[in-house]
Amino acid sequence: MLILLIILVVLMFGAAPIFPYSRGWGYYPTGGLGLIAVIILIVLLMGGGLRF
Repeated sequence: MLILLIILVVLMFGAAPIFPYSRGWGYYPTGGLGLIAVIILIVLLMGGGLRF
C-alpha cells in the first residue's frame, strides 16, 4: 500500500500544470489523482488496506 501511495504522489507531481507539456491540461488530472489519494488515506486510517 505504501508503494501505491508513493506512485500516486509521483503521478500527482507529474500531472501538476507547472511543466510545459502539462500546462494546457489545467488542474483536472491533479484533482482526480488527489481524490484517489484521499480515498487511499481514508482506507489506511480506518485500518483497512490490502492484505495478502
